[in-house]
Amino acid sequence: MPDKMTIKEAREITGHTTGLGKTSKMPGFSTGIPAIHCERGQKLAKIPGSVCFDCYAMKGKYRTKSVKKGQARRYAALSHPRWIEGMVRLIGHQVDPIEPWFRIHDSGDSQSPEHVRAWAEIARRLPWVRFWMPSKELQHVKEAMRGVDDWPTNLVIRISAPLIGKTLRAWGLPTSSVDAGTGHRCPAYDQDGKCGPCRACWDPTVENVDYKKH
Repeated sequence: MPDKMTIKEAREITGHTTGLGKTSKMPGFSTGIPAIHCERGQKLAKIPGSVCFDCYAMKGKYRTKSVKKGQARRYAALSHPRWIEGMVRLIGHQVDPIEPWFRIHDSGDSQSPEHVRAWAEIARRLPWVRFWMPSKELQHVKEAMRGVDDWPTNLVIRISAPLIGKTLRAWGLPTSSVDAGTGHRCPAYDQDGKCGPCRACWDPTVENVDYKKH
């Protein structure tokens, strides 16, 4: 049976008018929405010593007109009734099964428990894709996962510690930290800023990934 949704339709519905994002650091593809809509992140951005103070997603290339316009378009698309279907079509079309890595939110964060559940449904429909979602919205994630028996194993939600130099416990979920000196040290900063062969962020057995402040 042919696909009911074309790639052109999927791009329009999801706001990815030129296709999925692709960062220079990571393997595979990604998507992003404006960091100004991070609920916890915007509060942390005002606190010196937090991981969101001087946020990377609020400076550099993220301030260019084209990037801001694209992020705003993708944010508005979240309310489209066929957004899940569109993301499944687009990710399934673009992601290489040999390199099946996908990052949810290279900027921005979960907007609600429903938003987290939507990504879980996308992961269910694309079991061969390896999804990683970094998030500071633990309450959204807990509410989304509560009572769900078929949570997709190919979706790793890694909860981010809010303060530099600190770790956290997050309901049994894998975590990340910045300059905490514990867990798996991100090797990108010794590899020209790239992941290289490392896939720790997507690995649910890696309890904590420790990044360098950037």
